[in-house]
Amino acid sequence: MTHFTQTVLFTDADGRARFKEETIPMLHGTRQTLLSEVFASGGYQLRRSPVGFRSSFHCTGAPQWVFILSGQMEIGLQGGNSRVFGPGEHFFSADVLPERVVFDAAVHGHWSRQVGSDPLVTLFLRA
Repeated sequence: MTHFTQTVLFTDADGRARFKEETIPMLHGTRQTLLSEVFASGGYQLRRSPVGFRSSFHCTGAPQWVFILSGQMEIGLQGGNSRVFGPGEHFFSADVLPERVVFDAAVHGHWSRQVGSDPLVTLFLRA
């Protein structure tokens, strides 16, 4: 899927509230992590990851809330600890690399992966 469908509640020209669906293109990222554009606000971004997706260790570029919209996401930490988040759950990701520190994948950051039989859809809301 190369788009995300959102439901919008709006007031139509006749003054009545209505729902409509709009599609948001997911044209950025990679084949494994299709991303939408970054929207104005604090900035939010949608990501769709297929079954089998797993990242390498990385740090968060900027603090952000991560909301699981569908599927499941596992976050793994150095030392082997991990936690699985499901639909409707969220977490604040603020593991940024300190200034003047060179990233070392054996020391810094976290990895993420899709878990289960459903693709992972997440919303990133920048702080």
